[in-house]
Amino acid sequence: MDLDIYLDILKVDSTTGREGLLAQWIEQRLPRHGAELTRYPADAPEGEHVNLLLSWGDPQIVFCTHLDTVPPYIPPTVDDGVVRGRGACDAKGQIFSMFEACRRLAEEGNRGFGLLLLYGEETGSYGAKEYRQHPGGRVVIVGEPTDNKMVTASKGTKAFEVTIHGRPCHSGYPWQGDSAVERFVDLMLKLRQTRFPADPVLGPTTYNVGKLQSDNPQNILSPLLTCRIYFRTTFASDQMVVELMESMRSEQIEVKCLGGDTPMRYLTLPGFETTTVAFGSDAPQLTNFEQKILCGPGSILVAHRPEEYVELSELERAIDNYQRMYHLLK
Repeated sequence: MDLDIYLDILKVDSTTGREGLLAQWIEQRLPRHGAELTRYPADAPEGEHVNLLLSWGDPQIVFCTHLDTVPPYIPPTVDDGVVRGRGACDAKGQIFSMFEACRRLAEEGNRGFGLLLLYGEETGSYGAKEYRQHPGGRVVIVGEPTDNKMVTASKGTKAFEVTIHGRPCHSGYPWQGDSAVERFVDLMLKLRQTRFPADPVLGPTTYNVGKLQSDNPQNILSPLLTCRIYFRTTFASDQMVVELMESMRSEQIEVKCLGGDTPMRYLTLPGFETTTVAFGSDAPQLTNFEQKILCGPGSILVAHRPEEYVELSELERAIDNYQRMYHLLK
């Protein structure tokens, strides 16, 4: 295992919008080991973006993960078998372990596999959506931090943009106006009181509020509040969430559905530990592949956190896992 390659990958700031820098590093400096590299430049919301495919023969079994990481950039450190830094497990640990597995498979003389690296996963799977225009394959093995367990099912996602209108007035006489903030509180109370059906596979339905904004001064009732509400849905609740949010619409409340993914089931193979996950990935968008596997080193519980890390032993196990998957699938 060439630790220097992994550390070099971690040293590149590829936070979303800057992942083109990592793609450039891979094109210019990553050893090919007999692979053919194909660039897929893409139109994107911001910056220069490209998907990369390393192919050993006709890739019907494709290892796949993403180039971007969440901000802020945190440089790597190594201490007693533990690598820390932004992307250590999400998803540069996957890039490295998948590349190393491909290298070992190639040295054994195997063919018919590839390594697909996508941009923009963290903010909307833009690269995966772009790659649907191109030929896929029989199986895609998507790398995310799953503690090296094969995922049997993942929750879906649904995002909504909410705009609430009020009528401003002096806060000493609130009955003269209509507070958008109070309407927001009512909406959240309705959400909190909703009992989503229990899902025996994926568990509870959850949601989070982000981009919350109301710029009114403290002595004036809010005339406008905007936010986004982001759900993690289950097989039992996916459609119910859409219907619930649509029911929130009124003359004062606008609700715009921003889309998302439906809950998914994945291919698993004998001899691997399994789990379910509550996070999203590029997998649902890769509709040009017949079957999908979701598996990778590291824990989602430390991904996106300042203390993000992965153990080198986890990476070695992931490399072995990916090789085993290839041999079971070919």
